[in-house]
Amino acid sequence: MNTPVMMERNAEASPRPRARITGVVYLFYFLTAVLGVFFMGGIVVDGDAAATATNLLAHESLFRLGLATGLVATAGYIALTALFYGLFKPVNRSLSLLAAFFSLVGCAILAFASLFQIAPLVVLGGSPYLSVFKVEQLRALALMFLELNTQANNICVAFFGVYCLLIGYLIFKSFFLPRILGVLMALAGLGWLTFLSPPLANHLSPYNLVLGFLAELSLMLWLLVMGVNVQRWQEQAGAA
Repeated sequence: MNTPVMMERNAEASPRPRARITGVVYLFYFLTAVLGVFFMGGIVVDGDAAATATNLLAHESLFRLGLATGLVATAGYIALTALFYGLFKPVNRSLSLLAAFFSLVGCAILAFASLFQIAPLVVLGGSPYLSVFKVEQLRALALMFLELNTQANNICVAFFGVYCLLIGYLIFKSFFLPRILGVLMALAGLGWLTFLSPPLANHLSPYNLVLGFLAELSLMLWLLVMGVNVQRWQEQAGAA
């Protein structure tokens, strides 16, 4: 008869399904994140409140769809964070937990920042109580909220930068994944940290963005196709 302890040991003894599930969730996150950006593409015009307001009102449904898809992507990344914690816990439990903390804080900031995306639709919604403002003022407020969303996203990306650095270190110290993936993830983390200084991030763009995308894409594909070295994972888990 299988006891809960025995079932837990059996699950830990077979990390390959967990690695594949992690890859699937990673892919789900990638798809939803890209779709969210695609749906909102071209709606916000930098520095042009009138054009942005016109686009928002003309494509409100598409903008809301992009917002909803982005929130789904955030939920997917929370699940991914939990899976990564379990996968890398045998390497270093404390660092894996610290990495999860930074990722969850970043996800929380990202979810909160979505309020700044929905606020322009409220401001431009034409409610009677907003009639005290001029049209130009409402458009300026809408653009201001969207710029606040951008600033919040920059802070969020910095937290993900620390997360990628820690994940990169854990991969490098692991016996069950190629070290090159750890190096790529650490470099991606450094690229994300440039968003602490938006002028620096803009100066390094698109190289910092491409590096981060390629690093996470490589890790996702490896987990999907190759999984992990089961024997080495078990050895490291036993040593832990």
